[in-house]
Amino acid sequence: MKTLILGSTGMIGANILKQLLETGQKPDLLVRNEQKARKVLTEMGLDLTGCALHTGDVTDPASLKKAMQGMELVYHAAGLPEQWFADPDIFDRVNHQGTRNVLEAARQTSVRRLVYTSTIDVFKANAGEEYTEAVLDPKPRGTHYERSKQKADEAAVEALNNGLDIVFTHPSGLYGPGPLTSPGSNDFIADLINGKVPMLLPGGFPIVFSEDCARGHILAAEKAASGARFILSDRYFSLKDLAEAVKTLRPELKVPGIMPVWFARLFSAAGEVKARLTKRSPMLPAGQLYFLLWQAIPLAERANTQLGWQVTPTEEGLEKTIAFLRMNGKIR
Repeated sequence: MKTLILGSTGMIGANILKQLLETGQKPDLLVRNEQKARKVLTEMGLDLTGCALHTGDVTDPASLKKAMQGMELVYHAAGLPEQWFADPDIFDRVNHQGTRNVLEAARQTSVRRLVYTSTIDVFKANAGEEYTEAVLDPKPRGTHYERSKQKADEAAVEALNNGLDIVFTHPSGLYGPGPLTSPGSNDFIADLINGKVPMLLPGGFPIVFSEDCARGHILAAEKAASGARFILSDRYFSLKDLAEAVKTLRPELKVPGIMPVWFARLFSAAGEVKARLTKRSPMLPAGQLYFLLWQAIPLAERANTQLGWQVTPTEEGLEKTIAFLRMNGKIR
């Protein structure tokens, strides 16, 4: 099947590419800068021979339409997962409007199926409670990132209702092998091992191993009914519990204490004020703290039962991640 990956230099897209290459497939890639993309992907050990690289961007409709000509399957894993930019409107331009551009290009080029990487943040759940794919949050969420993904999800539903075959995936926080430039939990794990975390933040987040997440996307492309949604998540960790899990593999690690919530809020607010003046990212973006304190727990039972999706045991995933970070000089 003729396949195109959007976001192939990100954590999800790069692992989708890796797994497709391992099965002998040669997908096309849409990249913003071919030279940089080749560098990132070859550093992962990927052989791009036979893969056509198209220069473009989700904010450039013409480049999308050109890249999608003749494509049967498109993985839309492109987007901004960060929680802060000096210009917050960039979230809407890339995550929301960019997705609208992808959907329109897919319609115009008669793509047979689009696998859209949404997020767990679009679902409704109270703090601390378990949730499934059953209910989308009808209210705008608390961060620019989340609201942009909500709008993108709504646009995808519109396209689905108008006849485009779309499958939705909803990953939680990623960790594991992938491009070193990708944001995610790897930085926390590396900083923890390197002794650069003086105090743990309150709360936590659900995680999923990067290779498992990519496999979930591929299974969704192959097996899912049109319009189906799949949470791709392993388990929820408080940052303290995650640090303790890392300590089981690195016994010399000293687990830091937990920052009080009131101080975290004060620290974050002060950092946001400074960031608006300096145009540099705060150490603790308000969006990151908001997510950490949500503490809701996504359940991936649908992916398990309908797709046959299985997760790597957390200890094994952490062991592979630490080995990956060590090999790439990120930890001592």
